[in-house]
Amino acid sequence: MSQTKISRIETGRALPTVLDVERILRALSVPNEVAEEIVGLTRRANVDYVSWRAHARVGLYHKQAELKALESSARVIRHFLPAVPTGLLHVREYATETLSPTVIGDPRRDVARAVQARLDRQAILDDASRSFWFLMTEQAVRWRRVRAETMAAQCAHMAQVNGKPNVEMGIIPDAAQVPGIPMNIFVVYDDRLVTVELFSGEVVLRDPRDITQHLNLFDLFWSHALTGDDASAYLEEAATRFMRQRD
Repeated sequence: MSQTKISRIETGRALPTVLDVERILRALSVPNEVAEEIVGLTRRANVDYVSWRAHARVGLYHKQAELKALESSARVIRHFLPAVPTGLLHVREYATETLSPTVIGDPRRDVARAVQARLDRQAILDDASRSFWFLMTEQAVRWRRVRAETMAAQCAHMAQVNGKPNVEMGIIPDAAQVPGIPMNIFVVYDDRLVTVELFSGEVVLRDPRDITQHLNLFDLFWSHALTGDDASAYLEEAATRFMRQRD
């Protein structure tokens, strides 16, 4: 967090988010009982929602830094990805497309800097002290956001990442009968925080009941997924199919 931002918070010129306050409390080793009170006050002062426009105003690369700090503070991170693979799994060209504006009203952004920050985040996947769970639907894997050869590279890269000892990857086939609807992308950090992505922004959930619900949803969807070598084989096959579709 920059000194300028700290100064603006200290002088009351900026209202810190819950994530900001948690990072400051952790850095200062504030006792749990005091930290809980301060976080509670912050929740009441903030709606735990930030629009992508707000992130774009300060630079989307700052969002990548925030995500990096959040990932560095967690030991187990579960990604539920019904629509698109997460940035931790992107190859460069795929990341460039997903960070580029797509419709009228999308905020302007420094795409190149945000892409590099996203790719730099991926180094955390080599930290064996953390475990990562990536659960995708077949649609998330096959949605044609980019040209066929990039889609092939993206699928092949995900299969390779699935070989890391601290990574578990699941793919829910379209043919699977699942007693639940994949409504939103969400990420669960340990058992303390959930982020939910919307078209317009991101919601942060900290209520233990909300966290438990999302953990239960993750387990439900995971139970219907191809995992391990089966997931890798699916991704490699998808890569082959995309290569055949090249222009």
